Amino acid sequence: MSVRVQIPTPLRPSAGDQAIVEVTATKVGDALNHLIEIHPAMGGKLFDNGKLRRFVNIYVNDEDIRYLDMLDTAIKDGDEVAIIPAVAGG
Repeated sequence: MSVRVQIPTPLRPSAGDQAIVEVTATKVGDALNHLIEIHPAMGGKLFDNGKLRRFVNIYVNDEDIRYLDMLDTAIKDGDEVAIIPAVAGG
């Protein structure tokens, strides 16, 4: 299944300066792993000790995976996976 992973501007240098990367996967976790296979520098940006970093939010077609099945969330051909870094400030 071909899905589009949207890369936010701050992470684009780790993804070859691409805004969108097409990967093949049936689950969100597989899509992120495929992204890391293509662009290894993304691994440390997304995961820490095998767990998704706290400040990284993942959406599938505008649905937050925290309210779905997390990295086991099913995806299908044509879906869009968006990586959204959390923003904090004061």
